[in-house]
Amino acid sequence: MANSSSSGFLSQAELRGVWLTNVDSDVLFERHRLTKAIQRLQELNFNSLYPTVWNWGYTLYPSAVAKREIGRSLDPTPGLQGRDILKEIVKQGHQKKMSVIPWFEFGFMAPADSALANRHLDWLTSRRNGTQIWQEGRHQRVWLNPLHPEVQQFIQDLVIEIVSNYDVDGIQFDDHFGLPSDFGYDALTVNLYQQEHAGQSPPANPHDPVWVRWRTDKVTDVMRRLFAAIKDIKPECIVSVAPNPLEFSYSNSLADWKSWEREGLIEELVLQVYRNDESRFIAELEQPEVQVARSHIPVSIGILTGLKHEMIPIRQIQNQVTSVRQQGLAGVSFFHYETLWNVAQEKPAERQFAFQTLFPAPMERPNIFTGWVSPRLTPNAQTSR
Repeated sequence: MANSSSSGFLSQAELRGVWLTNVDSDVLFERHRLTKAIQRLQELNFNSLYPTVWNWGYTLYPSAVAKREIGRSLDPTPGLQGRDILKEIVKQGHQKKMSVIPWFEFGFMAPADSALANRHLDWLTSRRNGTQIWQEGRHQRVWLNPLHPEVQQFIQDLVIEIVSNYDVDGIQFDDHFGLPSDFGYDALTVNLYQQEHAGQSPPANPHDPVWVRWRTDKVTDVMRRLFAAIKDIKPECIVSVAPNPLEFSYSNSLADWKSWEREGLIEELVLQVYRNDESRFIAELEQPEVQVARSHIPVSIGILTGLKHEMIPIRQIQNQVTSVRQQGLAGVSFFHYETLWNVAQEKPAERQFAFQTLFPAPMERPNIFTGWVSPRLTPNAQTSR
């Protein structure tokens, strides 16, 4: 490892990541298309791939755990049949010196009409009025109860299946590993709350601070068990979390990533800051919890490159990457692959040239296990965990 530079890194490093998803993107659905995408990303000096492996109530890799609990070992999309896309991505990514960190995109969420939800009705949580549907755009979702022991075991079994069977560099969660704050009034959760509060029922107000704190603490318990299970199998496997900014993540998703980070349960933070206004974007980078986290672990920023119905101009993307660098953060990851250049206002060649300009030469990714320290701290001044 190189000697410390004035920037504070033991070696020059920057996260240059991209999420590969099966939502509004077909990059995963054809072998040759996926191979070409990984090749082009490597040519443009990206160094990290975050492929979704858990989405729409299915796994996107052949899973014995999913077969046991869902009845299908693999998402039924035709382009995935007869393939193991995770195996493909790991092999090709590593050949091109890119890290591969599978992303559990749906967390505890599932489609309301999914086989998972229908087979395990007792796993679902609800609002105080008994309703279970969570409307997300035109899609109806339900939420698995993160406090249910069988739900915890199911998710842990999926995670350990990947860590055990694939040469992945890490596992990534986000704040879908909580639940909307209106939920948690199912019988199991209410009974558990009553046991710990002398028979008292949870507050009627789902935003009651004590009730919110109690549920977020229970979710943190789940993260503790997941972290320990991962490390028991593969100590060098990075535990990455890509949440929303803390205020939203805590209040709306009952996911207290600040506590996770302070407890050492996060080894990489990729904060999703999907803001069009530059001043609001920068304000999120300057939040105290972000500054505290960066003194312990690599903290990078998730940047929105566009959605199916929201084109993001390349100039905004360039400006946001520049702002992240000016803040001295560990790098960026883009959501999502298809909108890097295939779905955009500008022509693909123009977008790709812009990324080539942003990333003119290869660079390794920051890694807490290989001597990374915060850019604003010298090695001697780094805060002890």
